[in-house]
Amino acid sequence: MVSFDHRAPGTDPDAWTPVLARVEATPIALDGYDRVLVVAPHPDDETLGAGGLIATAADAGLPVHVVLVSRGEGSHPDSPTTTPDQLRGRRTAEFRAALDALHPAVTSTVLDVPDGGLREHAEVLAHALTKHLSSGPAAPGPATSGSAAPGRTLLVAPWQGDGHRDHRIAGEVAERLAAETPGVDLLSYPVWAWHWDDPAAPALPVAGLRALPLSTAVLDRKRRALDAHASQVHPISPAPGDEAIVDDRHARHHLRDQEWFVAPSVADTATAATATANADADEHTTASRSRESFDAHYDRKPEGWDFDGSWYEQRKRAVTLAALPRQRFRSALELGCATGVLTAALTERADSVLGTDISRAPLERARRRAPSARFVQAALPTEWPAGRWDLVVMSEVGYYLSPADLDATIDRVLASLDDDGVLVACHWRHPDSDAVTDGDTVDAHLAARWPRPALVRHVEPDFVLSVLPGPSVTSVARAEGLVR
Repeated sequence: MVSFDHRAPGTDPDAWTPVLARVEATPIALDGYDRVLVVAPHPDDETLGAGGLIATAADAGLPVHVVLVSRGEGSHPDSPTTTPDQLRGRRTAEFRAALDALHPAVTSTVLDVPDGGLREHAEVLAHALTKHLSSGPAAPGPATSGSAAPGRTLLVAPWQGDGHRDHRIAGEVAERLAAETPGVDLLSYPVWAWHWDDPAAPALPVAGLRALPLSTAVLDRKRRALDAHASQVHPISPAPGDEAIVDDRHARHHLRDQEWFVAPSVADTATAATATANADADEHTTASRSRESFDAHYDRKPEGWDFDGSWYEQRKRAVTLAALPRQRFRSALELGCATGVLTAALTERADSVLGTDISRAPLERARRRAPSARFVQAALPTEWPAGRWDLVVMSEVGYYLSPADLDATIDRVLASLDDDGVLVACHWRHPDSDAVTDGDTVDAHLAARWPRPALVRHVEPDFVLSVLPGPSVTSVARAEGLVR
């Protein structure tokens, strides 16, 4: 199911124009490849994100194959006129018509994974891609006997930070296989990031984007291919719930005279190759900060980081509390509560509050400061408290975790967060000699791993704050009925 509100106006396409104009993008050259393999989680992703590349590669005589993961039956969950089964058939036909508009030689495979369910069926995609990558490219024209040896392949898949769960999982599977398979290069395409991201402080790694110029003829075919996805670019009916998913404003993001891709060298998530290299790196950069180091810190400074007296801390705390999308929460979990200053403020906004910290020393002060809250000593992510939460707060914690522990912590949050819950993450953006990574890296990784786009993303020179929603969370104005 689509996990963002496509009805919101989103970022004006014109706001991206000056940003992209400043990018000194390395152009994408298709010569040297024997084939192109494209992953599309839903019908129309292939056209929006890589339609120009598909057409250009096919024009050059390269075999192009598109793996369609789902048939897109979840695009209109509230439709009063069209069932998911009807959408499944309609969108499959639109997908084939779109490929024909891009180039009639393009071939495809449909995996029939449930729309929105790729996380539970990731092995289906992995098996299909492995099979394609291990076989030789099928040249256009009559089939020949024998099997060709695998050639150099350009694998094209969604960007992991795109804001949709299926896009993230597809990107992760493709990245892993590209790292494991010789002769495979990966390019990642954004689709919905153009809609929700902020050009002034983008999560998208703009500086390292790659560009593919599109000829007038190719752009015209891409436009015709997008028009073939009629159920997405036009309302199914005038009834509420049948609105267009990709309206003219959204489409403008994708109908530029260049297509933009993220290359693995600038991706904001660790690749398998990076993980392997890190295994041999210095322990400081690969292991989470130890309990002993925090204990030593509190031995020197019992109050931690001057949470009470610092105006920076007071203001950051106020911004964090102001970003909460509800006035009241049922059950809040604070990860890394330290001496409980923020915890005390959370008790005024939640019926139940649990604070955790890796070190025992600050918890005694926290209990005195917030007597109505509960506290447990716990190291993330292994010592995870039992319970369900509609608010999880991770403030100045993520960059003390190794990449593996950060991933596991995100998984723990997702598994224990109620559908109407939010994760609030706030991190210092300046260097910290005790940190494993940095605030910007943590925030980008959270955005890439989270199955929905941020409800709030606040960036200033000193810290970055993101509010990441559960599947049933809407905007404050929509929740109060001020907009429909």
